[in-house]
Amino acid sequence: MIPVLDWQRFLSGDAAGFVADLGRACRGPGFFLLTNHAIPTALTDGIFGAAERFFALPEAQKAPLDIRRNPHNRGWVPGGSESLDAASGQVDRKEAFNVGLDLAPDDPRILAGEPFRGVNLWPALDGFDAACLAYYDAAWRQGTALMGAVARDLGLSPAHFDGAFRAPLATLRLLHYPPGGGGIGAGAHTDYGALTLLATDGEPGLQVLPRGGEWTDVPHLEEALVVNIGDCLMRWTNDIYASTPHRVRPPRRQRRSVAFFLDPDPDAEIAALPGTGAPVYPPVTGAAYLRSRLEATYSEDK
Repeated sequence: MIPVLDWQRFLSGDAAGFVADLGRACRGPGFFLLTNHAIPTALTDGIFGAAERFFALPEAQKAPLDIRRNPHNRGWVPGGSESLDAASGQVDRKEAFNVGLDLAPDDPRILAGEPFRGVNLWPALDGFDAACLAYYDAAWRQGTALMGAVARDLGLSPAHFDGAFRAPLATLRLLHYPPGGGGIGAGAHTDYGALTLLATDGEPGLQVLPRGGEWTDVPHLEEALVVNIGDCLMRWTNDIYASTPHRVRPPRRQRRSVAFFLDPDPDAEIAALPGTGAPVYPPVTGAAYLRSRLEATYSEDK
């Protein structure tokens, strides 16, 4: 049910076959596994090592980085501070750490008060920032390359989306799911952006709900990325692509994952693409859409 796509096919002479398989995956389950991708193993090992060190810190050292004190979607997300499935009444047990596009404090976009433009928050851990930023850049490159394949599937120029991801609102999120217990690791939700690229440690827990289907476990394939469609890309394609609900059940053992959410530039217009028919949704900018989704995730009393 979850297709496996080999990125090297796209790079080495079978781009048309890869694009056709990509299109079927995006119109069907909205999820696929990407093998032989362009994120080096050393960077993946580095980011999981950085996450291990950060989540092992005592809360007193993480508290100054609390994302609820930061208007730019950066920093530490304590367990129990998010509710991705608000209708369920459950709060997520997961703990996370968010990294955005790295900007200097005197960057004109920060000084101008542009939405979600701020400095990253870093713990006092040697090499932590370097590991995060190296992985961020590699995932950004892989994500935008995949958007070129998406454009081809939709009958557009391969460069169609290039202007929407030059300085994106993309977020790198390190995730820690504590073992056992009741509740939910992460409630049922769809992602906000265009594509999500997820690396996991192999511990089960991630499930998807395909259109017309039932909750299904996402298999683990060593060194593969789990890639899924987000709501911005579903809106762009006028619901041709599926932004599929997914959740994380409480794992038996602690679970680590690293997600890269490829959200577009703040001023990128998310509107029905040419050839997709009468618009299902009104146009919205990348920043306005991200703000609306984050406001629904964080309740006012947390």
